[in-house]
Amino acid sequence: MSRMIVKVSQWHEQFFGLVSYLQSPFLLFVRLYWGWQLAQSGWGKLHHLSNVGEYFGTLGLPMPAQMAVFIACVEFFGGIFLALGLASRITALVLTVNLTMAYVIGDREALLSFFSDPDKFIAAAPFAFLLVSLIVLIFGAGKVSLDTAIVSFFGSARVKQSNSVPV
Repeated sequence: MSRMIVKVSQWHEQFFGLVSYLQSPFLLFVRLYWGWQLAQSGWGKLHHLSNVGEYFGTLGLPMPAQMAVFIACVEFFGGIFLALGLASRITALVLTVNLTMAYVIGDREALLSFFSDPDKFIAAAPFAFLLVSLIVLIFGAGKVSLDTAIVSFFGSARVKQSNSVPV
């Protein structure tokens, strides 16, 4: 019996060792696809600011025209940063707050149906973007990102600099 447990344990370790190699490609795919979608959404808002401002006015938001510009820029630039993996966790935090507020202010019925009718919550417009923002906030951008490239570059530059300083 103990041999079987050891063998199953080995299979488990091997399988999940292999699966862990998929983390960065998965994060890259999620960031590229949903970052692009979010950037397109922001771009659409930027080109229809008067409509977005009017909608925000119907929601009772203060300064709806200025809020429309702000939200459109958050979505547009946040989507680009997310896709590139640049300042990923900060961007994801800003997007998480933005999309949470989209639920609270713009789709309160879906938010309040989280437990009673989860399908309504999941079908709401902010859901996928919020989910992706939370994934990147929690797990980071992955190895294939500008964040990783910048850390790698400055990390190696720092090592070179400390090695070249005469003692």
